[in-house]
Amino acid sequence: MLKRFYHSFDDVGTDEAGRGCLAGPVTAAALILPKDFQNNILNDSKQLSENKRESLKPLIEESAVCFGVAHIFPEEIDRINILNASILAMHKAIDQLNVDLKFIIVDGNRFKPYHNVPYECIVKGDSKYMGIAAASVLAKTYRDDYMIKLHDEFPMYNWKKNKGYPTKEHRAAIREYGITKYHRKSFRQLPEQLTLKL
Repeated sequence: MLKRFYHSFDDVGTDEAGRGCLAGPVTAAALILPKDFQNNILNDSKQLSENKRESLKPLIEESAVCFGVAHIFPEEIDRINILNASILAMHKAIDQLNVDLKFIIVDGNRFKPYHNVPYECIVKGDSKYMGIAAASVLAKTYRDDYMIKLHDEFPMYNWKKNKGYPTKEHRAAIREYGITKYHRKSFRQLPEQLTLKL
């Protein structure tokens, strides 16, 4: 169970997934939970099994006052770097909330002002606040779903399993087949980059 339920019940919680991946988008979610929302399973998405995340996803969507999810794709990640892309994804997710925003709580230690809305960065916020934890679950599940769809186009990378993260299997496939349009060209795809077929 999370240490604290809320910073304030009408705060926007936001988080991202996929920063460390070699392929696919970085994905962010933003939401507001109702004042009476409680759940004993909800936690940082990285601490939950895939089955638990998938079971929480519809519950969060149905319970949230509002929510938004946004992808930033590899071409943009390569252009503006992964930190800026992660923040942009959070901004785009917040853009989808159709309410008067009062305060934003952000997982991590870096953010950029969203219009004139006050915000606070909270290290490990996804293990402290319901709103951030719920956003982390949506970001992770939406991104995983996207990578599973990409798997059908490039099954040799096994993205349905590794979701684009730098596993040994993923890097072995890059070594054998090179990179795709979905890989992040600004990332070091292989430790011995010289062998990569561009």
